[in-house]
Amino acid sequence: MHRDSLHQVGRDSSHFGWDNSIAPVLEIDSGEVVELEVRDASGGQLDRDSQLEAVAALDFSRVNPVTGPVFVKGARPGDVLAVDILELRPRDWGWTAIIPGFGLLADEFGEPWLRISEVDASAGRVRFGDGVLLPYDPFPGTIGVAPAEPGEHSIVPPRKWGGNMDTRHLRAGTTLFLPVGVEGALFSVGDTHAAMGDGEVCGTAVEAPMDITVRLSVRRDLSIDAPQFVVPAAAAPPERRTGFHVCTGVGPDLWEATRDATRSLVEHMVEQRGRTREEAYAIASVAADLRIHEVVDAPNWVVGAFLPLDIFEEEEGG
Repeated sequence: MHRDSLHQVGRDSSHFGWDNSIAPVLEIDSGEVVELEVRDASGGQLDRDSQLEAVAALDFSRVNPVTGPVFVKGARPGDVLAVDILELRPRDWGWTAIIPGFGLLADEFGEPWLRISEVDASAGRVRFGDGVLLPYDPFPGTIGVAPAEPGEHSIVPPRKWGGNMDTRHLRAGTTLFLPVGVEGALFSVGDTHAAMGDGEVCGTAVEAPMDITVRLSVRRDLSIDAPQFVVPAAAAPPERRTGFHVCTGVGPDLWEATRDATRSLVEHMVEQRGRTREEAYAIASVAADLRIHEVVDAPNWVVGAFLPLDIFEEEEGG
């Protein structure tokens, strides 16, 4: 694939809500490849030199921009748009923040917090402050097509049309399938991440601007009601040969059990790793994976929060 043969869409072609009346910035044939330049989730309000006060001053009307939309010729309502994620190319930095009022434990973290990370794609790592190295594992947090419903819709919650799904398995080599709601599908993408744990519990990952290359193809041999995706063996995340410290939440409410597991993991890192409570919460967001262990033994369910021990540069501990 030659870069000069790509269709390219710059970051200035971005929008801040899902709306099927937004005019496309590009029209392509089914099966063609597009490179889209993506802003970070702050929409450029934060950068590698930002200080804490910039978090408190965030304009939420400008967060989570997506680049597009791209009109795919031949796509009609009821079809499926296949999105082959081919490549992600980051800059050399990213940010993670605790934003007051946002996140799984928002009621317990009322003050802003900010961490600027160094992203080294060639080395396959992200330096998240002193003593914490994360695997570089890029993916788009927000990716979708225009909804069939008229009007402007918030970019924040995911929908049947995709959107802000924050699914880190949508890495290069995977194929995402999206139901088409309007003619041309009107595809957009944004919110690229350099690293994230399943759950993104504090509300942000390592938010990093990137260029993403995708192939967009119309499929009429499929019928779906919500996003689906395929992760071939070659694109599967490498198995983490490391230990984990796992905290669980047990109770009759999955939301509260998830909060309990996360809270316990934060307390573990404060007590056993000497981290501040805010940093521990952010580490849980960028590195720890939430897993539902069981939902069949009513009335209580079990959620686990898995913290990989190999992210800590000091000697592994329990």
